[in-house]
Amino acid sequence: MRASTRRRLCRLTLCVNLAQVMHEPPRYPAEPAELTVQDRALKVIAVFEAVKGFAALASGIGFLSLLHHDLRHLALELVGHFGVDPTQHYPALLLHYVDVLNNTPVNTVIFLALGYVTIRLVEAWGLWYERPWGEVLGALSSGIYVPFELRHLYHRPSVISGVVLALNILIVVFLVFQLRSQRSAPHKRRE
Repeated sequence: MRASTRRRLCRLTLCVNLAQVMHEPPRYPAEPAELTVQDRALKVIAVFEAVKGFAALASGIGFLSLLHHDLRHLALELVGHFGVDPTQHYPALLLHYVDVLNNTPVNTVIFLALGYVTIRLVEAWGLWYERPWGEVLGALSSGIYVPFELRHLYHRPSVISGVVLALNILIVVFLVFQLRSQRSAPHKRRE
């Protein structure tokens, strides 16, 4: 077959294909699948983690705005504003940690805050898009707090401590369940 004949044949084929495409009905994306209870729970956990990340970011920015102020004096004014005795447990604890913060290098505080914010936001993204690594990160980052919450509940039992511990354990168990069920049913595409 000569080159000119081949070119004419290619043009004709292209024209026929183009005509077929132009007369086909448009292809719309498939209807979004209904979210399951597990998918909704993952989205709620993702939003919760994102809120924690943005709250930490706001706290870090607030800390930076207080760099050239006397934090101990501000904490004492705050305690005095509420009419609480500075020698009581929680005000004394606040003053102690203000002193610790004053003695900590600013670079260290910024580094730790940015690390925490990054972990929370990456975890939220991974959970929102149902990535297995997001579920692993979520289970690990939530599970790491359980021993501390158990200790706090043991030493200072309260309803709030119990609820926080129960929610944290529920999140860890749910994420581990998601990972295990995903391993047994790999038909759902995840990366």
